[in-house]
Amino acid sequence: MPRTLEEVELDALALLPSDRATLVEHLLTTLDEGEDEDAEEAWLAEAERRYQAYRAGKTKAVPAEQVFAEAEARLAERKRR
Repeated sequence: MPRTLEEVELDALALLPSDRATLVEHLLTTLDEGEDEDAEEAWLAEAERRYQAYRAGKTKAVPAEQVFAEAEARLAERKRR
């Protein structure tokens, strides 16, 4: 009988963090339907655009701690729904 998603998830959560990270990488590669050849170039252009906006004073930097705290709060909120 196939295992349920919940069973697999519990087993995965019992792994060491490094093993969970490896598992995530492997799972994500199975979802990739082929590399978008333009993706890297597009991301580099976006990074440059954002950097130039920052240098011109059009945007402000946000400390990484704040970004991660806000992301964690959003994820926690989604789990509560």
